[in-house]
Amino acid sequence: MLASLTKAFSGVSLCPTTRILNQQTRNTFILKRRTPPKLAKKHEKAPKLRGRHYVYDLIEDTTTKKKPNLEVVLTSFVEGVGSKGDVVSLKPAVAYNKLLLPGLAVYKTPEAVARYAVERDAAAEQEQHSSAYAQRTVNKLEQLTLAVVMNKDHPWVIERWHIGASLRKAGFYVPNEAITLPEAPIEGPDLLKQNKEFFCTVTINNLEQAKLRCRIHHWSTEPSERLPYVFEHWKNQAEPLFGDDSAPVPKQQQQ
Repeated sequence: MLASLTKAFSGVSLCPTTRILNQQTRNTFILKRRTPPKLAKKHEKAPKLRGRHYVYDLIEDTTTKKKPNLEVVLTSFVEGVGSKGDVVSLKPAVAYNKLLLPGLAVYKTPEAVARYAVERDAAAEQEQHSSAYAQRTVNKLEQLTLAVVMNKDHPWVIERWHIGASLRKAGFYVPNEAITLPEAPIEGPDLLKQNKEFFCTVTINNLEQAKLRCRIHHWSTEPSERLPYVFEHWKNQAEPLFGDDSAPVPKQQQQ
């Protein structure tokens, strides 16, 4: 009895090994014989292939071949890519996931190029972007908390070149004429202004404007006269240098 039950349940498996989904892949491997066989003469039997005739060299593998860029037409402004109606060439994965799926672009066809070119000309007067990367620069500047380091031992008045030098230390190269300081002069040294913040305006391509958050830090060449270092000072709340500062409070990051 026990032997018959064992034989009956021996073929039952709780984890079937049958594959539910078999997806076909299209791969091509281009090979070349390392030792080509000799050709048979007319009306003669083909010579027998040897082991050396089955040794191949890989010429090309289409699975690792770099795919060409995909050209699409933008249906709206995309930061860092282009404006509406522009024809851009991007990697297939980027164009598909970032532009085609969200509906920010369509495949390049003569009809799509003509249609969005007309719409771009109609909205040209309302275009508020000087370039595809201008808005990205504005966002980076408005997320920055800029440390303006001034001398603790000698008198000074903050000028545009002070802001430009601090921006260069933070990795931004801005001409002095593109920086607009507050109307009220900022003089020092004054420890009451330590870590207080004010806002400057940075103009990009004579069109876009970014509100730049700045904080004053006093520095001395004498180590004994230096103020205590504040760890990650840009994360702390700071009082405005001018009481009527009404600039927006963007997300802060290190300079």
